[in-house]
Amino acid sequence: MAYETEQEQFWAGEFGSGYIERNSSESLLTSKMVMWARMLRSASSVSSVTEFGCNIGLNLLALHRLDPRLVLEGVEINAEAAALASARGIGRIHTGSIVEPLEVEVADLTCSVGVLIHINPALLDRVYENLVRGSRRYVLIAEYYNPTPVAIPYRGHSDRLFKRDFAGELIDSHGLSLVDYGFWYHRDRLVPQDDISWFLLERR
Repeated sequence: MAYETEQEQFWAGEFGSGYIERNSSESLLTSKMVMWARMLRSASSVSSVTEFGCNIGLNLLALHRLDPRLVLEGVEINAEAAALASARGIGRIHTGSIVEPLEVEVADLTCSVGVLIHINPALLDRVYENLVRGSRRYVLIAEYYNPTPVAIPYRGHSDRLFKRDFAGELIDSHGLSLVDYGFWYHRDRLVPQDDISWFLLERR
């Protein structure tokens, strides 16, 4: 399938499939459960979650194990990863690009975890629109933070990883308010999450 950007082609293809092998351990799932329990401590009455860029569904599985009553939905560009996420049987999974207009059920919370950093910056506004339009109340992002936009090499590739103030842009462009935020240090004994900053935002 032809995509609009090189970044989409990159993740839909062989490199995206290789990512599956590097990010599927039981220990990673355990740390994600701790991570999600902390990130949602300031959110109330969340009964449904949609993840944009869910890969093989580890975040969705962590949420399911924390609360099996949650209604879960995910969108994933890599067909192999989407199939594995769907096979978990814990939610509805769509195969597609999150830079395109998406028809998903409106959820109490939408999220992206380590995904916005890989989106072509010229198309970020489209993803922001999907995150906000798909949310009834909360938007949660967990990404690499930088106060100003910067591109850095990613596993030998250029223009595949971009840091910026994603939360600030969502606040400014869509009028969201900041509820809570934090940082996951790679040396954390319980949640070793590669120096990721997270932000829980709320629709006004």
